[in-house]
Amino acid sequence: MVQTLAVQRSIKASRVLTIAATAVFTPLVCIATMIFSIYVPHTRGYFNVGEVMVYISALLFGPFVGAFAGGVGSALADALNPQYIQYCPATLVIKGCEGAIVGFLTRKALKIRSKNQWVLFTLFMGILLGFLLGFIGSKYYSGSVGIYLGLPPPENPTSTINIPTEFWYTLGGIAAFLVILMGFALEPEFGWVIMSIFIGGLVMVTGYFLYEQLILGVLAIAEIPINIGQMLIGLIVSVPVYRAVKRYLKA
Repeated sequence: MVQTLAVQRSIKASRVLTIAATAVFTPLVCIATMIFSIYVPHTRGYFNVGEVMVYISALLFGPFVGAFAGGVGSALADALNPQYIQYCPATLVIKGCEGAIVGFLTRKALKIRSKNQWVLFTLFMGILLGFLLGFIGSKYYSGSVGIYLGLPPPENPTSTINIPTEFWYTLGGIAAFLVILMGFALEPEFGWVIMSIFIGGLVMVTGYFLYEQLILGVLAIAEIPINIGQMLIGLIVSVPVYRAVKRYLKA
């Protein structure tokens, strides 16, 4: 009887935490998506940091919070911006699936029992992450870019900056080094977190490509680098935040 009551209280507490996290992260995803964006002349597309909050919510609280906050929060951002309102229904589904996949996969793991195999897996993921950051960033995100700050987003850029290609090569090298270091020194399975975000992010990239190409009838291939860039930046920002919060909650 005592054990049953304890289990019931635990389930109730878990539900309360899930509802609270959903209520907090849904508007955070919306605000993060709207408040900061970068216009990239090379691809004529806009880059935002909404992915950061989608990944943090999914990593910390699982697939339900990731799906609801990612889908509803991102769709609200599109609905509140006349420039992107046509994306609203697609965003609800695509970002919802992205958050759900990341939240689900990070709570699973490949059936690898050998520590050395996990280290090699994390090593590979670190190299892949560094390569993608260096290649995508230097090719599509270098040069003059316009930064838009504010709610609602202003019509004209708040400022314009020049990003050298060396920045992305350096960032890619640092990211690869840190992931590899984590795998060798602290957490051999760390590569699975990276892989989970890659899979969720690729679903997002594919979803928007299909929606733009088949429904909106635009040249969707030009948006692929923008969406991959959002995934990569979301990954390298969200993972350290997730680990810091997770360590604090365990303390």
